[in-house]
Amino acid sequence: MEELVLDGEGQILGRMATMIVKQLKQGKTIIVVNAEKVVISGELSRVLAGYRLLMGVRTMFNPSRQGIRRPRNPISLVKRTVRGMLPDNPSGNVMYRKLKVYVGVPEQYVERKKVKFPEAHVDRLKGKYVTVGELTRELGWKSEL
Repeated sequence: MEELVLDGEGQILGRMATMIVKQLKQGKTIIVVNAEKVVISGELSRVLAGYRLLMGVRTMFNPSRQGIRRPRNPISLVKRTVRGMLPDNPSGNVMYRKLKVYVGVPEQYVERKKVKFPEAHVDRLKGKYVTVGELTRELGWKSEL
């Protein structure tokens, strides 16, 4: 079983997630470090408005109750993005369990060689972008860093 340590700094979230899914389908274990430094294309106000719109979704059955739980921390946001691209069957569950995401770089991965996907690098963007850390702080994440 091959283990791949991916540095999320300067990686575009959607493109990175598709590359992660391809690696998971090959049976590899993926460890993503620096999840708070992954970027999402678009202005902060536009990206934030889109996520806030999702936060306001309620159920028709009982609208007074809390709605769907949405991720507010970088780890959950990155994992949720990848999970949405995985197949919805038992093999998808097995692949999802092989994904580990961390804020910052844990001690056991400091010395390890970290890879980046050149297809997902932030230099491909022509416009503005926001990091996942900035977005999640606006959504209510209380960072430990």
